[in-house]
Amino acid sequence: MGCLKRGRSAHVRTWMLAPLVGIVMAMGTSSPALADPAGSIWTIPTQPGPVQSVHGFAITYEKQNQDAAPLGANDFGCVPSEDHPRPVVLVHGTDSSAYSDYAALSPQLADAGFCVFALNFGRDPAKTTYGTEDLRTSAAQLGQFVELVLDSTGAPNIDIVGYSQGATVARYFINKLGGADVVNRWVGIASPSHGGNFYGLGSAAAAIPGAVDMLTPVLTPAVVQQIQGSEFLADLNSGGDTVPGVDYVTIGSRIDEMIQPVAGIALSGPNTTNLFIQDLCPVNFTGHFQLPYDPFTLALVITALDPAAAQTPSCVPVAPGTGIPEVIAASH
Repeated sequence: MGCLKRGRSAHVRTWMLAPLVGIVMAMGTSSPALADPAGSIWTIPTQPGPVQSVHGFAITYEKQNQDAAPLGANDFGCVPSEDHPRPVVLVHGTDSSAYSDYAALSPQLADAGFCVFALNFGRDPAKTTYGTEDLRTSAAQLGQFVELVLDSTGAPNIDIVGYSQGATVARYFINKLGGADVVNRWVGIASPSHGGNFYGLGSAAAAIPGAVDMLTPVLTPAVVQQIQGSEFLADLNSGGDTVPGVDYVTIGSRIDEMIQPVAGIALSGPNTTNLFIQDLCPVNFTGHFQLPYDPFTLALVITALDPAAAQTPSCVPVAPGTGIPEVIAASH
């Protein structure tokens, strides 16, 4: 059963969340944590952080500034323009946050005239990192946030950009929770659309009865649900990868460090476009971790959101492994 319907009258739960908008709009005020009945926490970051060009640097900054918001995001006074009538909602990845994944894209979208919004979702109350909890719960949290965005901006629908886990969470919201009624376009960056085998470890675990369940305490629920062959992905993709009324664009790398086989990134169905960086720019070897900070990739995202203003992105060499050392350093 869908949780959202196209049109203003359907946002019946928004009155429960309306006070949060007032808090977020107050200058210099940190947003409160909202606890889902399942125990998972989501928040709206409010403190604009600096623009970043390297994923690892953004992760380091966010660890020291946990209410950091990507520059240009979460201005609840933003009024969509005629050229960009749909707000853009950014959905982060695993063990991550809105700032750490979108400190490059958000300011570019804001500069281009989009109203941009981003939440932090799926946090265990006992931990500080987001994107670790049950993906169905996270998708419902995204739905609550989308209601706030629609009511704040007065827009009838939105576009969504998801990175890694965020692409899957957004697609579950669209395909299974009624989000198709309010989403015009879904853009997935490094989307584990059909899961990954994590260099064979995921496939091996899936072949052993009970092994995936045993891994949950170690790998977090969100990681287990993204393993190729998981019950969650079977549910998400049952009946087809897409639903009518939404345009789907995937942007992936053929040398993705986390998603193998990389063919699992692509979606099948009507209104789908599947792009691989190396098919468009053979000298660009950007992988999973640096993809949301790769200028070529970001240009493709902006073009997907605004095809009328499409520009040919500059194709320059990018060495394999770019960005990985900084992510490793930031994570330890």
